[in-house]
Parts: sequence; structure tokens; C-alpha cells
Amino acid sequence: MQYRSLPVFIALVCLIAVTGIQFEPGLWYAALDKPPLTPPNRVFPIAWTLLYLMIAVSGWLAWQSPAITPKRYAFACYGIQLLLNASWSWVFFGQHWIGIGMVNILLLLPAVAVNIRLFLPLSRLAAMLLIPYLVWVGFALYLNTGILWLN
Repeated sequence: MQYRSLPVFIALVCLIAVTGIQFEPGLWYAALDKPPLTPPNRVFPIAWTLLYLMIAVSGWLAWQSPAITPKRYAFACYGIQLLLNASWSWVFFGQHWIGIGMVNILLLLPAVAVNIRLFLPLSRLAAMLLIPYLVWVGFALYLNTGILWLN
């Protein structure tokens, strides 16, 4: 296995993470009514750090695959879900567009699911590493929908 490309995937995913960090929740978010099961704010950076690490390793493992299956669709989907991920923070925290944030997640959720499906023939582990991300995005949909409903 070649490790030279791993830093590229880590850097790519860090770039996505940095775009999200630029838009902090702030006072606007603190003032919103939130649904039950909303975790404390300190949980989000821990969860996202672990998820971003898994997303990067997942991409790297799929990239390393010697599988004959065409990778272009898998990595097009990988790029799309990363862009949707990055745009949510700008939409939700940056612009305070709660409804558009929900639409963003409604697009992100199937993009991650399709990415899992497309990574599966390349690397089972790569696909499995995206499952916690899929679950978290589903939870984010619950939170975003709850915030929209309550506010």
C-alpha cells in the first residue's frame, strides 16, 4: 500500500473542515430553540474531527484499490458529498438559512449513501468508514429539521 497519497486526502478533507470552521454558531445559534437530543456544543468538534479523519482514510483506501471498477464515478460522488458538506456551514451558520440548510442535508444524505455504494467494490473498509458519517448526517437532518420546525 502506498502512503504517499494519504496526506493529499487528509489535506483535502482538512480544507473542507476549515471552510466549516469559518462559520461559527455564535449568538444566533445559541438563541435558537433546539430539538430534544441536541448534544452540547463541545460534542460537534470532536465528532467532526473523527468523521473527517474517517472520510479522508476512506477516500485514500478507495484510491489505493486495484479494483477494475471505474473509480471516476466513485470519486465524483466523493467530491460532491464533500462540497455539500462544506456548503452546509456557510448556508446554515453563515447565512442563517435554516430551510436551505435542510435541503442541503437532504442532498448530502443520499450523496454519502451513494458514495458508500460506489466505494464498496473498491474497498469494503473504505465503504464501512463512511457509515458513521452517514449516520451523523442523518442525525444532522433531525437537528436541522427540528430547528426549522421550532423556529
